[in-house]
Amino acid sequence: MTLNKKVLIIDDEEDILRIIKTVLVKEGIEKVVTSTTAKEGFAEFQQTQPDLVLLDIMLPDGEGYDVCKQIRNISNVPILFISAKTEELDKILGFAIGGDDYITKPFSPKEVAYRVKAQLRRADYMQTSDKTDSIIKAGPFELNEQKAELLKHGEFIELKPKEIGLIKYFLQNTKKVTSKEKLYDTVWGEEYFGSDNTVMVHIRRLREKIEADPSHPKFLITVKGLGYKFTVEDE
Repeated sequence: MTLNKKVLIIDDEEDILRIIKTVLVKEGIEKVVTSTTAKEGFAEFQQTQPDLVLLDIMLPDGEGYDVCKQIRNISNVPILFISAKTEELDKILGFAIGGDDYITKPFSPKEVAYRVKAQLRRADYMQTSDKTDSIIKAGPFELNEQKAELLKHGEFIELKPKEIGLIKYFLQNTKKVTSKEKLYDTVWGEEYFGSDNTVMVHIRRLREKIEADPSHPKFLITVKGLGYKFTVEDE
């Protein structure tokens, strides 16, 4: 089955470009384009307008982090980092600047393809799902799902796609304790791989936007050993 999708891979290792491109084509991705430098990669992004980007962090003329920031200034397409950097801080930084996933080298090409397709499915859902009744309200919050806009006390809060997915889930499940695994499965739309970093970083970013004091949250509460709970009764 061919997917009417375009994927851009930015990596300076020719073997990795060839392997990932081959497996994505076999998995039905209609068009896969590649670049080996940060400058060429961003130019290719602007020209091709891909549906998803696989982005290496260490490039000959700069860092993938900078390319991610450039892309995020003009687009919310899924960005998956692929990197030999395995430190937790590197992963946290990748998520903090707008990455949707972080894949460490060496990796399974099949797993990369799985993650790519999962992100594409999630992006499609955010864009095309039927949202006739698109207003979700709880406490001071009002989410217009169709416009992907969140209001708190009538004031607009700018959120990234995954943050929209998280706040939607929480507004629909107030006072319910939810595990990291459940959030990952629901919002990211893929099997939980055992890393807490993805969920934790996005929870932190969401708190920074909806809480008056993110270090002492009133709405998005951590339930130690169990997960998270969203409550609006204190407001």
